[in-house]
Amino acid sequence: MTRPATPLLDTVQFPADLRRLDESKLQPLADELRAELIDVVSHTGGHLGAGLGVVELTVALHYVFDTPQDRLIWDVGHQAYPHKILTGRRDRIRTLRQKDGLSGFTRRAESEYDPFGAAHSSTSISAGLGMAVARDLSGATRNIISVIGDGAMSAGMAFEALNNAGAMNARLIVILNDNDMSIARPTGALSAYLARLASGRTYLGFRDFGKKLTSYLGKRVDRAITRAVEHARGYVTGGTLFEEMGFFHIGPIDGHNLDHLIPVLRNVRDNGNGPVLIHVVTQKGKGYAPAEAAADKYHGVNRFDVITGAQAKAPTNAPSYTRVFADSLIREAAEDERIVAITAAMPSGTGLDLFAEAFPARTFDVGIAEQHAVTFAAGMAADGMRPFCAIYSTFLQRAYDQVVHDVAIQGLPVRFAIDRAGFVGADGPTHCGAFDIAYLATLPGFTVMAAADEAELKHMVRTAAEHDSGPIALRYPRGEGTGVELPERGQPLAIGKGRLVKEGAKVALLSLGTRLADCLAAAGELDAHGLSTTVADARFAKPLDTELIGRLAREHAVLVTVEEGSIGGFGSHVAQFLAMAGLLDNGLKFRSLFLPDAFVGQASMPVMYADAGLDAAGIVATVFSAIGRDAVPLARKGAS
Repeated sequence: MTRPATPLLDTVQFPADLRRLDESKLQPLADELRAELIDVVSHTGGHLGAGLGVVELTVALHYVFDTPQDRLIWDVGHQAYPHKILTGRRDRIRTLRQKDGLSGFTRRAESEYDPFGAAHSSTSISAGLGMAVARDLSGATRNIISVIGDGAMSAGMAFEALNNAGAMNARLIVILNDNDMSIARPTGALSAYLARLASGRTYLGFRDFGKKLTSYLGKRVDRAITRAVEHARGYVTGGTLFEEMGFFHIGPIDGHNLDHLIPVLRNVRDNGNGPVLIHVVTQKGKGYAPAEAAADKYHGVNRFDVITGAQAKAPTNAPSYTRVFADSLIREAAEDERIVAITAAMPSGTGLDLFAEAFPARTFDVGIAEQHAVTFAAGMAADGMRPFCAIYSTFLQRAYDQVVHDVAIQGLPVRFAIDRAGFVGADGPTHCGAFDIAYLATLPGFTVMAAADEAELKHMVRTAAEHDSGPIALRYPRGEGTGVELPERGQPLAIGKGRLVKEGAKVALLSLGTRLADCLAAAGELDAHGLSTTVADARFAKPLDTELIGRLAREHAVLVTVEEGSIGGFGSHVAQFLAMAGLLDNGLKFRSLFLPDAFVGQASMPVMYADAGLDAAGIVATVFSAIGRDAVPLARKGAS
């Protein structure tokens, strides 16, 4: 009886094992790697389509280059699951995106094969250039390879890095992974042949010889002849944009054809100086039919059935906050033709794909360019439009100068819809929306709101739509709402006014945002222990409802603020007001609950809230600590 062959993937623990394989074994290995990736993500959820698209590219890069001595930098890092499997982490790959497990992105602390941690796009060329300069200054000889997608290339930061690298003539290899075919298509065998020819020793040697020869004739002649050669090559191999920035451009080539990829990568590794850009075309979702057929190529998925591709559904029937925002904005836009919506390459993530279906001419996707998005919105606001700039909290950080300089200083009424505010579960610290309250509430003239539930979110969308006296932000979390009844249309809120939700006498819990439900649960427990508790919803981090806060401080022995934001946010503003108003002078016990002053690793949302002390049990424990009583477990349901 013939013993079944050992799977190739079982023989590869690290890239050094991969490099010992015969080249003929690489495609079968890639096929096994693709199957492993599909199986893993079907159990863990996460980013699938991008990883499927770079399986062959990942194999080729680790086969040709001497990683980790050679530095391989993945832009964003959400496509790096195949890379993780090949770099000693296969035994842990099913802990992906789980508490204490592997990150969903590259992470320096996780492996020496991750030379740069990233989860925001368009950073790889800048980081690679920094490593290239460090290499040259230290006298090392390693290769630096930055892999960047065509979407990430839309960001200004990528072009800043290209411009700098070209001007420095730094030895840097950039792989442009064109996975939407948005720049150019490969043209089969001829394109692959031309790429091999252009990257080979003969062409590069002739090019360098020509440069040396013309250097004797002066820089102008040198520049003219070099450009003539590059432009002539551009007619058969692709455009000259990257050559104009100082890069030697190769491609486009088929990123799924190892017979094309490997010779080009070898040629680039072994020949030439200065910056090189290799244009590789791949297919997102490659090799998995449900992903290939899906509009988003299964960019990010829940757990799914491998056979059917059907994804697991959320257990609740409540709509997501993102959906409520989108529906509310559509409702307001139907009433006001001045309302426009702007997204930075996240139409489905922010719900603006739905808005675009209703108002295509009033929807603007500016690409991965948050800085431009904010100033673009400011220009619209300056000329009488009512722009809603919908950006995740973690990504809005990238445009902070524009928020300050182009919006706040000028007092322009840009509406910031801040999705994914607070913890984000499996996406971890790089996507956690921790800082927006702190970095927006510090700005003069800014209005900052946080929705306690999906009904409040509808009210805040209406409030923002009608607010023309300055910039205004509304923040809301990832995931589903609480299931409250939704009004047909939101009602405008009084700016800077909160609301009392439950009245008590001894303890006051002042919530900002969706921790309100846990405050109410904690209040029930505190009431059961003889601590009559008031619960209020602040609604606004700025301007503060100083009348409400003053009343809570004067009429209660304990005041606790609760928010899903960083230190320096809502609680800090409340503490400042209490101190300046002398309300801490009469024995008030004030405590502030907020996100830990740390970058918190991924976990399930309930675990993250519990660890941070932001669930009902944590709130109760804080109150007991403030009054000097030992914490008690939460009472069982039905206990008196």
